[in-house]
Amino acid sequence: MSVCPSCEEPLEEADRFCGACGYDLSSAAARSAARDAAPDTAPDPAGEPASVEWPAAPDLDSSDLPAPVHLPTDLQGTDSGGSELPAAVRFDTPPADDDFRLAAPDPRTASPEELGAATSPSSRTNSSRGYPIPAGTKLCVACRSGHVDPDGYCENCGHAQPRERDHMEQELGAVAAVSDRGLRHHRNEDFFAISSAALPDGSAAVVAVVCDGVSSATRPDDASLAASRAATEALHEALPRGTHPQQAMHESIVAAAEAVNALADEPETAREHKPHQNAPACTFVASVVTKELLIVGWIGDSRAYWVPDDREAPAARLTEDDSWAAQMVAAGLMSEAEAYADERAHAITGWLGADAYELEPHTASFKPDRPGVVVVCTDGLWNYAESADEMARVLPADAARNPLHSAQVLVGHALDGGGHDNVTVAVLPFPVPQSGAGSA
Repeated sequence: MSVCPSCEEPLEEADRFCGACGYDLSSAAARSAARDAAPDTAPDPAGEPASVEWPAAPDLDSSDLPAPVHLPTDLQGTDSGGSELPAAVRFDTPPADDDFRLAAPDPRTASPEELGAATSPSSRTNSSRGYPIPAGTKLCVACRSGHVDPDGYCENCGHAQPRERDHMEQELGAVAAVSDRGLRHHRNEDFFAISSAALPDGSAAVVAVVCDGVSSATRPDDASLAASRAATEALHEALPRGTHPQQAMHESIVAAAEAVNALADEPETAREHKPHQNAPACTFVASVVTKELLIVGWIGDSRAYWVPDDREAPAARLTEDDSWAAQMVAAGLMSEAEAYADERAHAITGWLGADAYELEPHTASFKPDRPGVVVVCTDGLWNYAESADEMARVLPADAARNPLHSAQVLVGHALDGGGHDNVTVAVLPFPVPQSGAGSA
């Protein structure tokens, strides 16, 4: 070697290592001798697999024509064992195993007959496993063919299903209510209960209870549900016995508070948050309407309004908020406009819950001198129609005859205004139409 193969430093004939980089010249010489001694012959065909000559695509010329498109079948060749490749893979009949059968027809391309067959009771089976789906199982709102798993997702298309409480409507002839999740919240934490009860004289009393879960508390949706149901049950126990409606309203608020308090005593495994967080809580407003009396009860900032059928007569707000703003106005420290413009305006000072300061049910009884309607609602509505006059302007003129439509219009007004909160409203005509009172 005349130069080092590593650094190309000139070498002497007797050098065994490079003086510049220390490269081992004896190992390089051995590798060079081995290459020189290797036979220049092909391996024995009997001992090595046959080489495969893969076809090459034809050379392209230099013209401006686009390159031709080559399909796999255009280039014939052999596999690694030397046999011919098939021209194409083809199945003339479907495979016998149905593991790969689609769970349901594609709703975008399937005909109505195919969708009907897929959703008929005789065909409703779990296609991925082949077992029948029990009768009454909820179908997916998106594909209308897959059934909904307990976690709220479609087994077929994976679509998340809307919660049942996202939008609720109910009508009992003489009373109607609507509740909506709104446009900003991820769930509806409001709840309502409407019903009618028979009084001892045979006349009917119409009941509406509306509760708004406190979002900063644990399980506010459970709190509003428990309070609404407990209050309704208490009213239905007291009114038929002849208890004065205002006293029955007081007892119903106490029953609702006990039901919400009980949620805080449930096992830790039933809580969705850590135990040290706020106990379940909600606000409360309710109304009982008879042929002569109008009773309201409340705790928190949910409200009740009176709107006469004769819109020339004044409307009125029947409740006073348990809130920071109301306290400032009552103490004469601020005007109503100033107080409700403050960022602390909606901080409530009264609610139902185990961590409430003390339970102070508010009740009031009225004897209107003319027909009209009672609007019972959460702040998700009155934020967009705060004064009684504003509420009267939004409420349809035929509210007493069409309470459900009127409730829908009021909820729509809140959604059109921004829908920043859950919206719940009940509409009760006064006096109670004796032919229109529904059953409990």
